[in-house]
Amino acid sequence: MTVPQTAVALAAAVRGGTVTPQEAVAASLDRIADLDAGPHGLHAFATVRAEAARAEAEAVAARADLASLPLAGVPVAVKDLVPVQGEPMLAGSLAGDPGPQPHDHLLVTRLRDAGAVVVGSTLMPEAALWAATDVPGAISRNPWDRTVTSGGSSGGSAAAVAAGMVPLAHAADGLGSIRIPSAVCGVVGVKPGSGVVLPHDTSPENWYGLTSQGAIAATVADAALLTSVLADRPDLAGAGDPAADVGGLRVGVSVASPLQGVRVARDVVAAVFGVAGALRRAGAAVDRVHVPYPTWMALAGTARWFAVAVPTLDAATDPASVQPRTRTHARIGRLTRRYVREADAQAWRELALGVFEHCDVLLKPVLATAPMPALAWSRRSWAANAAASLRCSGGLTPPWNLAGFPTVAVPAGRHGRTGVPIGVQLVGPPGSEARLLQVAAAVERERPWPRHAPAPLR
Repeated sequence: MTVPQTAVALAAAVRGGTVTPQEAVAASLDRIADLDAGPHGLHAFATVRAEAARAEAEAVAARADLASLPLAGVPVAVKDLVPVQGEPMLAGSLAGDPGPQPHDHLLVTRLRDAGAVVVGSTLMPEAALWAATDVPGAISRNPWDRTVTSGGSSGGSAAAVAAGMVPLAHAADGLGSIRIPSAVCGVVGVKPGSGVVLPHDTSPENWYGLTSQGAIAATVADAALLTSVLADRPDLAGAGDPAADVGGLRVGVSVASPLQGVRVARDVVAAVFGVAGALRRAGAAVDRVHVPYPTWMALAGTARWFAVAVPTLDAATDPASVQPRTRTHARIGRLTRRYVREADAQAWRELALGVFEHCDVLLKPVLATAPMPALAWSRRSWAANAAASLRCSGGLTPPWNLAGFPTVAVPAGRHGRTGVPIGVQLVGPPGSEARLLQVAAAVERERPWPRHAPAPLR
């Protein structure tokens, strides 16, 4: 039995009776067993629910509404940041309660209601602060090149999809944590706008409103489908139609970094303009635009980046087990949280909206450089982590979290020296999720990418 690789095709096959949920889940678990563990494994997963997933697949197969489920029998992974009943949730840390979670998170409930089977939770760095994913004893590696990271903080989710272990993965993005791993692993990442998936929450635990729950998939159609389920928005499911028409849309291109002194690498710039050319050929009007990045906006984002580590330290059942880099970050955060003001976010939103007077969609790089090496970053100093994360990211993703705008990351090329994927991000004003997915679908049609990584390059 051949199991379809995309979620759209797999769910259709299960609904049509040509593939069973049990077969779909077994194929996923077999691939996880082959690729994930061991000294040369990808370490995408924090927890694999092999027995529970098989039991859930049996239950899905017995559902009376199987023929109408949008994710019928589709194996999915969830970031180790949301509770799955009966499983641990450590959020990349050894300092929390390792006991089983008493209830499913709402997003897990939505996935299961749609017919999906949760096969496991994916690895993330402690406190979701960094652009690389590792925990003590495990480094999440890029399926395209195991010597480099899968990105952060949703690195496990991106690696799992890029390696074909699951067709879909939940992820979360507070400063780029969906887009960065998607870019370096060559997959599609959707960060919906504030309030689209869950109610807008400006609490410290939700990163003062920076965090959005979203989707990672190998194709735009699959990403649109998962986004529709997570957001309980069926209207978004068809937004990834490969025949999407972008004729007449205004696409603005900007490759500048918000951080002074940071230059975007030449091959990244070339990838951005390659996508711009493809969209022009598809009928869009493409032009350069200026994005204002005031210093106060960067400071507002930086203050939040430090402050969001404080709840991790405060909630730790064993504070001594919090990683030294996180403790340092939290100590600085106790000083910067007084500067976290919603007025700054609102002022940046209003300024950023002005960009979309000149374009419908903004095209930007995701990262300034090639991804970080796959190392035990959790053992390194705070200074080493902060410097590497900022140098790699170039500050290109956080402004859109501060604004609360939707973004979609799509594959755009390869780094010339290593062959590791390069991603670009499509940014739009509030409420433009469907439009961004349509543009992403046009990019995929004009510049198709491999659905999964081949055998590692090295």
